[in-house]
Amino acid sequence: MKYQILVLDLDGTLTNSKKEITEPTRKALIEIQQAGRIVVLASGRPINGVAPLAKHLHMDEYGGYMLSFNGARITCCSTGEVVYDRALPDAVIRPVFDAVKTYPGTDIITYTDTEILSGICPNQYTAKESAINRMEVRLVDDFPSALTFPVNKMLIPGDPDTLDILMDQLKTQYHGLLNIYKSEPYFLEIMPQNIDKAYSLRKLLDSLRLNADQMICCGDGYNDVSMIEYAGLGVAMANAQDVVKEAADFITYSNDEDGVLHVIDLFLR
Repeated sequence: MKYQILVLDLDGTLTNSKKEITEPTRKALIEIQQAGRIVVLASGRPINGVAPLAKHLHMDEYGGYMLSFNGARITCCSTGEVVYDRALPDAVIRPVFDAVKTYPGTDIITYTDTEILSGICPNQYTAKESAINRMEVRLVDDFPSALTFPVNKMLIPGDPDTLDILMDQLKTQYHGLLNIYKSEPYFLEIMPQNIDKAYSLRKLLDSLRLNADQMICCGDGYNDVSMIEYAGLGVAMANAQDVVKEAADFITYSNDEDGVLHVIDLFLR
């Protein structure tokens, strides 16, 4: 078969509106792994937000991969080995934090292995990120000083219109140093330069001695566009943002209609 690797975004793609993988889709993903296909979960979530779903799909048994933090870290499910890891420069953390503080109603967060650290004041969008990842939020007194570990990603949750203004400021200030973009209208991602899902998948494919023509990528959000354009078969969900659909080779059913299962039936079975 032409396609050997299936890459799946999580929220809005693999999981339905209840943040669940339906049983028919789960069984199909286990079946194609048993047949030798490689499954990759590619998400903006931290590793602890991805790992339970990987376990549910038995990816530890079949050698799948978790691409977390929008590609800043790649982990092998069967061994736990981190095969790729990129962190933000320490020097940018406090200046970005200081800039965000000037925009009322915004928060800035990052992730430890067990919790979400909030730097300003948790808002409704911080709570959404907490619910998605099933991780508790802890407000810290001095956010930059609290980050004593490599930071793969910072996230700014806030009102979409406010984030548009802040994004323009930060992109101008950190052009060539950071990758800054929205993954959702209310989430502004602060990433290491040149890190997105496509860049990291290229690194993974090289290590597996596969090429993009052998890969299917499915997604629904802004941060999925790069991998959809890069893949041999780029798939947008019916519920995807318009820009994602425009980038795709194929549009499948929505995440509430087993759209991933439809892709498996058409191209991998």
